[in-house]
Amino acid sequence: MTDQSALSDLRVLDLTQVLSGPYCTQMLADMGAKVIKLEGPQGDIARHMPPYRVGEDTVYYLSINRNKHSIVVDMKSEAGQELVRKLALASDVVIENFRPGVCERLGLSATQLRAQKPGLIWCSISGFGQNGPYRDKPAYDIIVQALSGGMSLTGARDGLSVRAGIPIADLAAGMYASSAILAALHRRSRTGQGDVIDISMLDCQAAMLCYQAAFYLHSGVVPGRQGREHDGIATYGTFAAADGIEVVVAAVSERMWATLCNILEVPELVDDPRFRTAADRKTNQAALIPILQQQFLRRGGDEWMKLCDDNGVPAGVVNTLDRVMVDPQIAHRGMVVELTGSEDRRARVIGDPIFFQEAKRPAPQYPPGFGEGTAAVLHHVLGLDEGEIRALIDDGVVQAR
Repeated sequence: MTDQSALSDLRVLDLTQVLSGPYCTQMLADMGAKVIKLEGPQGDIARHMPPYRVGEDTVYYLSINRNKHSIVVDMKSEAGQELVRKLALASDVVIENFRPGVCERLGLSATQLRAQKPGLIWCSISGFGQNGPYRDKPAYDIIVQALSGGMSLTGARDGLSVRAGIPIADLAAGMYASSAILAALHRRSRTGQGDVIDISMLDCQAAMLCYQAAFYLHSGVVPGRQGREHDGIATYGTFAAADGIEVVVAAVSERMWATLCNILEVPELVDDPRFRTAADRKTNQAALIPILQQQFLRRGGDEWMKLCDDNGVPAGVVNTLDRVMVDPQIAHRGMVVELTGSEDRRARVIGDPIFFQEAKRPAPQYPPGFGEGTAAVLHHVLGLDEGEIRALIDDGVVQAR
């Protein structure tokens, strides 16, 4: 039966580890790409990330490596480097997230490989890009969040800056990389030429400053931490409910403001001169918020969300993860999936958020064990026979299970 997934004819050599790169390649694998995850003898660092495990696998690793194939190669040996070059030339896309210069030291040059295969697409993901004064600076998600300015906008006004609760710098780089790769593939379909893509985590985070950056560049005013407040809308924030659940509302129009006042049983606020317009409400926010907060303490969070939903005021509750996993909308969309693999391995993770009407999505497969696919990759991709594969194993060039 023909594979009808969107990227079924795409082969990706994945030289990445930890998060940004594996997240990118998992996105491609979820769309049907044949992703070959190549690891060194020590394995992807993510295989050892605490705190939780399922059998021999860490949950961290399981969350970002589904639907891939595995091969283990000693990239420090000449024979291993030659093997990686052959795999690269047999692929459509190569993705790496080493520090700049490491691939060249390992005998992997995008320029040389593309000279042999002009259609090859090479994507590098790094903290700060392949050039510039920070090129060789070590990068972790929190460092990039800080340098990008994003952390300066997050947290309470009178406290220290706070990183986002998810590793957004890593994840954003992975998403931008997948988008760039798809664009390069589309261009290749027209020109036959591949490309070299340079993705910087810092660039990606700076790009996500979006209107905050534009505001500063226009006004020269440096924005600061807003806590739970919005720059320009007083009734766009978080309130505590009677049961301890937090409620967020986004009453962004005059109609929504009036409706919110009625829901909260304070209709007199609509005609209060302090709060008559959105600008008035923002100016007098210090007086308004305590009044609204007092009213929110009269009911539970879910009850407030239903009242707002029923009356056309955008609202939600701040779900903790236990609530997210049983949320009716999340359940309806099938966003919690079970990975299945060999040896009856199973794990539940958050699934792929992309739904196609026509293209099929591969069934979510358990991430590969360390070296689980070494023999299969060498045979099916490079055409090596059993004796040749055994010789590579015996010489320590590859590992297989």
